[in-house]
Amino acid sequence: QVQLVESGGGLVQPGGSLRLSCAASGFTLDYYAIGWFRQAPGKEREGVSCISSNGGSTNADSVKGRFTISRDNAENTVYLQMNSLKPEDTAVYYCAADLRPGCSHLDYEYHYWGQGTQVTVSS
Repeated sequence: QVQLVESGGGLVQPGGSLRLSCAASGFTLDYYAIGWFRQAPGKEREGVSCISSNGGSTNADSVKGRFTISRDNAENTVYLQMNSLKPEDTAVYYCAADLRPGCSHLDYEYHYWGQGTQVTVSS
């Protein structure tokens, strides 16, 4: 069964850090582009970061310099390191995978999705 499972969310104070994990089962991530998306209450889902099958990555302007995406194909897992968190980063974070070489911030281009993990940035 193909599955993506996110973990690592939680409550953190502004300026703090979290590392999200996206673990795949039922398939290997080696040839997949992986995207991280987030959706805050009342807002549309937005692309945050993505990584291609060869390791190239891009970040949304809102998280540049603060978030880093990486992949460990041996662990079949993709990570999102989030530093200098702000209250506006509060959202449910989802990872998604698609069998394509290049990454994308467009959610409709991804075939597999995880269930999401909540990130709350608040003092």
